[in-house]
Amino acid sequence: MPESMRKQSVAWCWIVAVVTFGVIALPRLEADEVDPHVRPNIVIVLADDLGYGDVQAFHKDSKIPTPNLNTIAEQGMIFTDAHSGSAVCTPTRYGLLTGRYCWRSRLKRGVLFPPKDAPLIENGRPTIASFLKKNGYQTAMVGKWHLGIGWKQTELNNDIDLPVDFNAPISDQWFGIAASLDMIPYSYLRDHQLVEPADEAQERQDFPRFVRAGPKASQFNPADVLDTLASEAIKFIDSAAKKDGPFFLYLPLTSPHKPAWPHQRFVGTTALGPYGDFVHQTDATIGQIIAALEKNRVADNTLVIVTSDNGSYMKRTADDKEDHVELPAIQGYRKEHHQPNGKWRGTKADIWEAGHRVPFLVRWPGRVPPNSSSDRPTVMTDVFATIAEVLGQKVPPAAEDSFSFQQEMTGSESAERPPLILHSSRGMFAIRDGDWKLVLGNGSGGREQPQGKPFERPYFLANLVEDPAETTNLAAQQSKVVERLEESFKQIAGDWKNSR
Repeated sequence: MPESMRKQSVAWCWIVAVVTFGVIALPRLEADEVDPHVRPNIVIVLADDLGYGDVQAFHKDSKIPTPNLNTIAEQGMIFTDAHSGSAVCTPTRYGLLTGRYCWRSRLKRGVLFPPKDAPLIENGRPTIASFLKKNGYQTAMVGKWHLGIGWKQTELNNDIDLPVDFNAPISDQWFGIAASLDMIPYSYLRDHQLVEPADEAQERQDFPRFVRAGPKASQFNPADVLDTLASEAIKFIDSAAKKDGPFFLYLPLTSPHKPAWPHQRFVGTTALGPYGDFVHQTDATIGQIIAALEKNRVADNTLVIVTSDNGSYMKRTADDKEDHVELPAIQGYRKEHHQPNGKWRGTKADIWEAGHRVPFLVRWPGRVPPNSSSDRPTVMTDVFATIAEVLGQKVPPAAEDSFSFQQEMTGSESAERPPLILHSSRGMFAIRDGDWKLVLGNGSGGREQPQGKPFERPYFLANLVEDPAETTNLAAQQSKVVERLEESFKQIAGDWKNSR
């Protein structure tokens, strides 16, 4: 064989090998050298108050149709032991975006309320969005912010003044609302500006259409918000898919948080009242996003994560009492009708499992095994490190509470994680290590009675494998376990009271 033909043949062999066996034979490139076409697009959908028991993939007895979430579960992996970190929304969002527990920030309990609360994410702190932007991603956020916005109110008519300041580097594009759908101002914002002045007065309404009184834009309608957010998200996907380089979409939905206000086309689509209908609409909205990825032929190269910022606010109603099915003004269900938080004890805001154990689904065709599940304990802060590992990059030191589950979700091996720290709305801590969970206080730290107080005894110890409903306190019988978990908490939390 002539020398020129031999060299050409060898070259073709190398090309075939690379195509066949992937990039494993190639050296890892630095962030600014990596071919953007081999990086996945990333979409994070964060539902608002979606309970573990609302989703049929996690609770087969749920009577709420969730066909799109079920399909994501069939095409990917569900994490059955995933936690929001906090049992309420502001701190969970901080943890998700920064990879850092929120109780290390200035916010030690509760949530922020606009317009009085300043931005929570500190200047210069890396977020998933700023990290991905540095790595060549187009970035956008569409939805509920609820991490503080710096604005002013006029003294005379409570109108919202401009400009709006988000403080932290968020994304290239931003569209959404300031906080929860029941919080002022009732108006959309786009890239730090109000889309329409909030110069009308919204009167207070009671549940299920609960909204607080305050400034409202004339065209703002709560029933249209999910459709508007879906439309904005799809516009971004349509645009970004046509450009070079991968994209990142953070889509924090406003549902099924109060007000339980489904669009008219979903009213009556379940037998579970406005809340059930709103969960059904939430599922349909997520389905629109998946459809947009498929329409643009980018679904196979998109890592999709769908989860919730905490458990459902719906409580378990006594068997002899009326519930939401019979009287929509009641925020609760009898067990025979629905279990929004599944078998878990408590409700949103509690340190009990229902407060922070959430549905968590991952879809990445060809990488995440279909119809798979993981029982690895995982917390929302772990998303940052997982994304970094997917990109072959180091986790920023500032994301100190983030531990990757990339190996777990791709089915290569089970990666253990250090103990989880969980937190309630009233500042109650718990530490989770393996099967054991220790509540560092003497109550729910949230809404269920007794609320108790943080770090007051008796502490509550449960083995979640043997007692998932947290019915029996084993602290007295398992004092060594209590001591070990207390020490682990001190090592992880450090001087948390003085951290900022």
